[in-house]
Amino acid sequence: MKSILASGPLALLVAAPVATPALAQTPPTRDPAQIQAGTYAVDPGHTQVGWRVSHMGFSNYAGGFSDVSGTLELQPKNPASAKLSVKIPVASVTTTSAKLTDELKGDQWLDAAKFPDMTFVSTKVAPEGKDRAKVTGNLTLHGVTKPVTLDVTLVGAGVNPLSKKVTVGFEATGTLKRSEFGVKTYVPLIGDELHLTIAGAFEKQD
Repeated sequence: MKSILASGPLALLVAAPVATPALAQTPPTRDPAQIQAGTYAVDPGHTQVGWRVSHMGFSNYAGGFSDVSGTLELQPKNPASAKLSVKIPVASVTTTSAKLTDELKGDQWLDAAKFPDMTFVSTKVAPEGKDRAKVTGNLTLHGVTKPVTLDVTLVGAGVNPLSKKVTVGFEATGTLKRSEFGVKTYVPLIGDELHLTIAGAFEKQD
């Protein structure tokens, strides 16, 4: 006797390959010449601002910020003309400790109630090779504005296969001294140098 699975409709179900949706995607480019010129806006869902500071010399403690907004003006044929402006809500700060997160928002640290936003506005873009640049700008934190330079690397550019939007992404790193911005609590027990790592995604505006 033949198995009931060997013939009939059930056999078709068993034999048929499982259909899964495919996303056609052209691999992102790292060639600046292929990036579309125009105005881009921060994709807040895929942009992360991470920070790291020495914790009493025992560990490098990390946290982050979210809900970033801002714009990027790009002219790939003239990369030095790029302009960047971003805003980061200070109250979005987060750590792995709920108690510490609340403390950082308070007036002994970032004072999110009085200084709700951290901003960065570029003043100079100095290309370094094909896909890197040093971006200098005015960083405003805790009511203090000082110049900060970020080392920026192009990660990739192209059409997002899900959103269908032209997207460009960069990674940026930089260091600042928090005491220079008036955030002096526990210096030097808690490190003065604040290391920033930014994963920035930007979507082209129509």
